[in-house]
Amino acid sequence: MDRSLKKQTSLLSYWTARYFFILCIGLLVLAAAAVWWTRQQTMDSRLQTVEVLAQDIADRLNGPDGTVVVPPDLTKLLNKRAQYFQLGSGICLLVTDLSGKLLYASDPVTQEELPYKLNASLDKALEPGIKAIIAPIAHDEEKIGQVTILQPIRPLTKLTDVWWAFGLALVSLTALGWLTIYLLSKKLSRPIRMVASAARDISQGHYDIKLDAQTKERELGELIRSFKEMAGRLKQLEHSRSFMLAGLTHELKTPVTSVKGLIFAVREKVVQQEEADEFLDIALQESARLERMVADLLDYNALAAGIVHLEHDRLDASTLIGEIVYQWRLLQGELIPEPALSLPEQPVYIEGDSLRIQQIIVNLLNNSLQARHPDRALQIEITLRAHDEEGTAEITVCDNGVGIPASEQNLVFERFFRGEKKKLESRGLGLGLAFSKLLAQAQHGDLTFDRSTEAGTSLTLALPLASTRQQQAADKPL
Repeated sequence: MDRSLKKQTSLLSYWTARYFFILCIGLLVLAAAAVWWTRQQTMDSRLQTVEVLAQDIADRLNGPDGTVVVPPDLTKLLNKRAQYFQLGSGICLLVTDLSGKLLYASDPVTQEELPYKLNASLDKALEPGIKAIIAPIAHDEEKIGQVTILQPIRPLTKLTDVWWAFGLALVSLTALGWLTIYLLSKKLSRPIRMVASAARDISQGHYDIKLDAQTKERELGELIRSFKEMAGRLKQLEHSRSFMLAGLTHELKTPVTSVKGLIFAVREKVVQQEEADEFLDIALQESARLERMVADLLDYNALAAGIVHLEHDRLDASTLIGEIVYQWRLLQGELIPEPALSLPEQPVYIEGDSLRIQQIIVNLLNNSLQARHPDRALQIEITLRAHDEEGTAEITVCDNGVGIPASEQNLVFERFFRGEKKKLESRGLGLGLAFSKLLAQAQHGDLTFDRSTEAGTSLTLALPLASTRQQQAADKPL
């Protein structure tokens, strides 16, 4: 087994694992950013609360005579407010007068330790991890002292509940996202696995596949429908190939067997003199027919492979059609009536290969000859029309033959297809019209089936009109 196939994983595992990884990384980044922002907002909010507390205490310490008065229940008030606002432990309240004399300290702090606790000129705490909030004590809009609250930062930013909330949200979103991508990948991978399994069956020659996957996704529905149509087409082509191969083998084997039997009869003296010569003539005819079949098969394969060179000359369509009909009429003898030509008065110049165009028209004339009605004289009409707007010229060959059954009309251009009447009346490989259509398309034109009834059949060869550049080059004097 190929090593690259061993390293491959299922669509479900591949996308689920990657989506889960990307989702976790994204949610972790979002959670970290949210926690940092919440922490900053929480710290700012609590600092504002401490500032309000400091100012409230400062207002209580303003005495009526303009002095700082410290009430005896200040410590109790501080503890009560700290507990109410959830400021945590470690808070320290300092009250100083205008000269910096320490009047009150909730923690044991002496006057000598005060400078190490607070830099009043900078309004900040000297100890790391401590935030100083200062509120002035004023009397008649004059500062008489200040209240300083030393607040540890850690209690302000303690977010245990927030972390639990974010952690729960992170786990919930991760699980929900993983479940979503798992179900989505499972839903998407199921029809793909069925198509892959059906493709393996087709590669093994089993064309009767069943794809019952029901999906609301348009793309997956189109994939399943297209695969079903492809499988049906492959089954039909395989059946046609087997049928055509059997027919081809039969058609090639019949003249070989006939030639072998005729030559054997002559060699063994079963027939002699004039009858032997007649047997040899028949053997030559069968050999020529076999040679034509092989030539048709080789020409078709060469054209289908794109290795046949075609000319793109500027041709007078009316003159070319007249010459083709004249040569074909000579080969058929006097018993075949001359085809009627309906040609425009003005010359129509087309672009193509005269030899290949002759092959197409002669094949159409031969088909009309083979399809002639036993109860009426054969009539073939060839009409030439130019369509300047579309840049094409149309050569229509119409006969009054027996026509093509409706069940066979959509198969006339299929390779190796031969109608039931042709199988009984003439030998061939069924490549004539298929080969002619390829020749027409190789010249940037087309061969189309117009109609077929009991009154006759009509087919049209469309070829491009000669370009202006070609016409100018042809009209230029030498």
